[in-house]
Amino acid sequence: MNTSAPTYETFTGDPLLHMDFEDGHKGARRVIEWAYGHYGKQLVYACSFGAEAIVLLDFIAKAQPDADVVFLDTGLHFQETYDLIEKVKKRYPKLNIHMKKPDLTVEEQAEKHGPALWKRNPDQCCAIRKIKPLEEALTGATAWMSGLRREQSASRSHTNFVNKDERFQSIKICPLIHWTWEDVWDYIRLNSLDYNELHDQSYPSVGCIPCTAKALDDGRSGRWQGFNKTECGLHTAGDTKQ
Repeated sequence: MNTSAPTYETFTGDPLLHMDFEDGHKGARRVIEWAYGHYGKQLVYACSFGAEAIVLLDFIAKAQPDADVVFLDTGLHFQETYDLIEKVKKRYPKLNIHMKKPDLTVEEQAEKHGPALWKRNPDQCCAIRKIKPLEEALTGATAWMSGLRREQSASRSHTNFVNKDERFQSIKICPLIHWTWEDVWDYIRLNSLDYNELHDQSYPSVGCIPCTAKALDDGRSGRWQGFNKTECGLHTAGDTKQ
């Protein structure tokens, strides 16, 4: 790790805030190269295997072929998501893709908290199956990477390239903040990248089966329908103890 790289304790602001991002990739490739150049193996990519993730994986494989990639395997994902992961492993065989599972299986969670917790308390379900596992995966890591884009939602509209992450007390790198949904798909098609087949069936954002439906309007409107909830909690500050 480069000693000049900001950490959670030393962070004073995005060092790339004034970087010229008017290039062919809106700064994404340069941010990724900067991130791995500064953090190296102290950087973990938390990958959802959504459309944005496919773009980032392609950039990452070129900048750091043996990068550590973590997928939060909740045990509730679509088969199409698992199929995509196998395709990605074949395309980028050097990437270290870790399937991080929660402490409780779906059955054990039902025994402890009652069946279908996601229907009654989706925040608690996300805390058990996603937030705590990522906390464990980021143990010892100085920084992590995410595919957040500013246009996705109001809560993401002020995201910078380099952020102080209060949730995980870490540095969060977000290379795609200036990308549009059209930019993402232009890159996927131009480079003939594999992607989740559910994207072709009105699922722009794909998560766990019980909490993912076809989108009503914007990109995340198909997530947690019927709840006042648009985030699993990975990108918001708060207490994760359940």
